Amino acid sequence: MNGPEETIKYFYIFRLADGTIKRFDISLDARTLNYIRPGNQTPPEWAKLSYYKCSPCTLDETAHEFCTIASNIGEVVNAFKDSASYENAHVLIMTKARDISKNTTIQEGMSSLLGLYMVTSGCPVMEKLKPLVRYHLPFSTIDESVYRIVSMYLFAQYYLKGKGKKPDWELKKLADIYENIRLVNAGMSERLKNAAARDASISAVANLDDLASLVPILINDTLASIEDSFSSYLLE
Repeated sequence: MNGPEETIKYFYIFRLADGTIKRFDISLDARTLNYIRPGNQTPPEWAKLSYYKCSPCTLDETAHEFCTIASNIGEVVNAFKDSASYENAHVLIMTKARDISKNTTIQEGMSSLLGLYMVTSGCPVMEKLKPLVRYHLPFSTIDESVYRIVSMYLFAQYYLKGKGKKPDWELKKLADIYENIRLVNAGMSERLKNAAARDASISAVANLDDLASLVPILINDTLASIEDSFSSYLLE
């Protein structure tokens, strides 16, 4: 019998309109879901923690020279430094369970890729979304995203209750989490703008921020729209 997985792997392959192939291999620790950083990567200067530090950041600059997110996305930003966000691309994401592909824009493909890095890099704010990474769903719709986020949050409340802590079954604190995530997105956008990154990277983060802004607004509407799907439980 095989033992538990030690790593979770995601492979992102971009085929650009001119035929250029760009590939990114992401390995995560299967237990912690932390990104396993290749030893040969040197963070760019703009990845220093003090460089446009995000307002909710709690990391100590004496202990962390680099922003944990920025130090891991340098390769991606550099790979698309000459690309515009609206350029077409075929994006293939390969996992152990399945392959997912889409004819889309560089911006949308980068949003999915950067989102994975941002959540797994050790940022204290983005850690709240880590459970989603184990069941990463690229190119999900807004309804799918809200369903997954609410499910994740309710799982967390179940575990809190099991530890004797007070759960938030009313989802009241979920909006606060997303407000801080939006501040991180804003900080990352400023960092990329001042690093002279081209708009593909900046627009990819903007895409993520659009989702973060919509989640708190759409939660109640989404829950109401799918209530009938749970009728078999409600009739008990």
